[in-house]
Amino acid sequence: MSKKILVLPGDGIGPEIISEAVGVLEAIKEKLNLEFELDEALLGGAAIDATGVPFPDETLAKAQASDAILLGAVGGPKWDALDTAIRPEKGLLGIRSRLDLFGNLRPAILYPQPLHADLRFGNWCRNQ
Repeated sequence: MSKKILVLPGDGIGPEIISEAVGVLEAIKEKLNLEFELDEALLGGAAIDATGVPFPDETLAKAQASDAILLGAVGGPKWDALDTAIRPEKGLLGIRSRLDLFGNLRPAILYPQPLHADLRFGNWCRNQ
């Protein structure tokens, strides 16, 4: 059964990172013989530039029809002067609200604290 993944590259470094992530997905798809199709839509500043709004209706429709969403970064200095009602971040908040999403979970690694009490970088390096 094929799944639908909506790709929202976003702004700034988002498109570059999402391009690499899509490459990884395609490699996994081929290696594991998975079935999914990718679709793309606009969100954030890119959507503002193309449509005048940060969260177009077309993006909402595609998101609602998808099984998963791969989202890049949104926003950037280019859109800082815009009215707060149409800033790129409104697209992110809009999609979270309309799809009833509440979390932004990211992987985290907790490292044990250094053995030495002096954490000034220079002293810590010399003690290693």
